[in-house]
Amino acid sequence: MKRSRAAIKVVTLMIAWVVLAWAAARALIVRKEINRADSIVVLAGSSSYQERVRHAAEMFKAGRASKIILTNDHHRGGWSQQKQTNPLFVEFANDELQNLGVPPEQIEILSTSTQGTYNEAMLLRDYAKTKRLKSLLIVTSAYHSRRALWTFARVFEGTGVDIGIESPDPGEQTPYPATWWFHLHGWQMVPMEYVKLAYYHIHY
Repeated sequence: MKRSRAAIKVVTLMIAWVVLAWAAARALIVRKEINRADSIVVLAGSSSYQERVRHAAEMFKAGRASKIILTNDHHRGGWSQQKQTNPLFVEFANDELQNLGVPPEQIEILSTSTQGTYNEAMLLRDYAKTKRLKSLLIVTSAYHSRRALWTFARVFEGTGVDIGIESPDPGEQTPYPATWWFHLHGWQMVPMEYVKLAYYHIHY
């Protein structure tokens, strides 16, 4: 009897954990759609740049914007035999966009190096003001979308620039909401994202 009760408790706790883990991941995913923007912006992210640029290329081909902007965190990737160096991840992103059919003249890499979502938003606010842009469609990873939306809404408040946020569905470089806790990368994405959200709300 005691073993049965213990087993039931264990199963109940496991089910509760699975549900809570899924809910925690899903709560981080938000979207703010705009049909068309002056530019699509792909936020820097070394661990998930491929899924981000692929989603951006799809939106570009769908006519959602006529230009793609890449921010640069100045992080370097692996060795490139072709280039005989360790290119920046933003260079990999640029190459990937072109491989996906985006014309190079429609891609702009922001030269200023930025670290963190808040600094990216500040840089893009200045860029939008200089270029007199009225709308930006931000592309990031799914679990980063809530913090990105909160940050950009705060930074762009009162500017008149319409901000949209979209992300590729989890399952490529971002683990699924139901299974993120099986992956080390998932622990870096979901629990740490809540820590960063709290930090941003306190400091910004």
